[in-house]
Amino acid sequence: QVQLVESGGGLVQAGGSLRLSCAASGRTFSSYVMGWFRQAPGKEREFVAAINWSGGGTYYADSVKGRCTISRDNAKNTVYLQMNVLRPEGTAVYSCAAAPWGVLYTTPGKYDYWGQGTQVTVSS
Repeated sequence: QVQLVESGGGLVQAGGSLRLSCAASGRTFSSYVMGWFRQAPGKEREFVAAINWSGGGTYYADSVKGRCTISRDNAKNTVYLQMNVLRPEGTAVYSCAAAPWGVLYTTPGKYDYWGQGTQVTVSS
């Protein structure tokens, strides 16, 4: 069982930056693939980024590539999403998710555990 708690969301102007954090409970955090997803009102949940157990492998959605960086600190049981040059279309609830094994999944159904999400609002 893994519990995930996101933080770091807020209101930011277009072009600004935010750093999201996801704190995980459980002793096996370092073995999990971690992902970030977002969901805007009226839209389906969308993949943002994923990172493997060691942090040596990452994958990004084309919409955020070059502007976002996913990282993890296994000693702190935390995964991060640094978002730069934010755009209004990035307004959404951002959630982290954990998959107990496997590759860098982009499909929500592959992840077993989810946080409650943190709101990111980008004003134009």
